[in-house]
Amino acid sequence: MDSTRTTLRLRLLRSLLPEAVAIAAEDPQGTPPAPFAEEFACLSPNAVEKRRREFAAGRAAAHRAMRALNLTPAPILIGPKRAPVWPNGLVGSITHCRSCALAALAPDHRFLGLGLDVEEDTPLATDLWPSIASPQEQDWMTRQTDPGQAGKLLFSAKEAAYKAQYARSRKYFGFDGLELSIDAETRSFQATFTGDQAPYRRGDQLHGRFAIGAGVIITAVTIPNHEPDP
Repeated sequence: MDSTRTTLRLRLLRSLLPEAVAIAAEDPQGTPPAPFAEEFACLSPNAVEKRRREFAAGRAAAHRAMRALNLTPAPILIGPKRAPVWPNGLVGSITHCRSCALAALAPDHRFLGLGLDVEEDTPLATDLWPSIASPQEQDWMTRQTDPGQAGKLLFSAKEAAYKAQYARSRKYFGFDGLELSIDAETRSFQATFTGDQAPYRRGDQLHGRFAIGAGVIITAVTIPNHEPDP
């Protein structure tokens, strides 16, 4: 387990999110704490070792984030659409890749949705571009210094935006459901809905940020709750 690398990635994530959001990181290649039995029961009996390690690391990171909010860790089960089912009063996101697992968690009176994604900083193969990007997005990718990395960033940003909106819409849709605009200078992006996905309407936007370093690409989207507390 590379604790220095994990610490660096946690710092990158911290730079993307408000202080009200608790965060944590684990290394799937290490020995993360075992999940609750109820959590492991959500895994397919045929899950390969890689999947089991990443799942355990993601849950361990989420439990660590709960402790950061002064909460007792509780099981995070899997819903019918494979999304995490968070304990009442919480909104969160879990993401993992081969070498990194991250979690973010916050009270749902502060945020309506959170979305995280982490990807290894390796090029996205050009034959995959049409399946995840519109012609306009592909044109942007080709104009970047490193088109393969730009493709992986766009993929990750869409994943983060989809996760964040799901907390409200309870809908998954294709990559063409969002059009991305990425600002490399400010390390931010906007995801615009290309159609209605109640409660979102065509043209509505989600805002996110990204960081690249320590061998990974990290993207994060927050949806603040502007409604007053009851």
